[in-house]
Amino acid sequence: MPAGVVAGVAVYDRRTATFTTQLHVTTRFRSASLVKLLIALDYLWDRGPGYPIPAADRGLLDIMLRSSDDNAASHFWAADGRDAIVTRMVGRLGLQNTTPPSAQNRTGWGSTALSAADLVRIYRYLLDSAPAPVRDYILGNLHQSTHCGTDHYDQSFGIPSAFPRPWAAKQGWYGFGDTPAQPCVAASTAALGPAPPAAGPGVPGPPGVVAVDLLSGAVLHTTGTVGPDDRTIVVVLTQYPSGSTFAKAVATVTALTRSLPIPSG
Repeated sequence: MPAGVVAGVAVYDRRTATFTTQLHVTTRFRSASLVKLLIALDYLWDRGPGYPIPAADRGLLDIMLRSSDDNAASHFWAADGRDAIVTRMVGRLGLQNTTPPSAQNRTGWGSTALSAADLVRIYRYLLDSAPAPVRDYILGNLHQSTHCGTDHYDQSFGIPSAFPRPWAAKQGWYGFGDTPAQPCVAASTAALGPAPPAAGPGVPGPPGVVAVDLLSGAVLHTTGTVGPDDRTIVVVLTQYPSGSTFAKAVATVTALTRSLPIPSG
């Protein structure tokens, strides 16, 4: 792992109900766009039994989940109670390391704090406990993750680059500037194709907790599922020193993700 980089990693095999990798799984990281999973779940929570979504809201939720649109996230964040969204979802899902932005003396949704262990809990809820319409809607969008985010950052790092389909992905990034040095040019509505396998470094270090300053540095996260029937939940959270480039962070998180032991079959 490059100097100054901190990683929280969890790989969970749903078929055997076991972790194959755990590294700093309870360490809190700035969520960046990963909180959009909680925003979507909170929006859908009390809409049963049919879970209808008005057309205008559906369009915003779709682009928020597939293309990580920040304006859509800000719309639902303001409409549904800001910090209260995170507080409600912590109680509903039993999250243990997730705190709202106010705990970091911040107000923006991207300053929510969460851990690799809590991301696994969120995905396990979606896959194994959520009502079928909720599961199918959110995971359906994550299976259609687009190559580019609407802010023109390339979000094909990590899971989409490391593994062939089928996979689902929700990515997060923060601290690399409002405009990418190399804007993503692929159509933001085009789903990603399979990526060839490549070798990468092994996961360093034992499970545990490390100190992460949530109010400094940049973060790049890849989370989602890999394999038929969403068999394996993969979470890779990374933080970098301030001034790190997006390209170097992408290379680091993708190499680390490629190196993970993913169950076959």
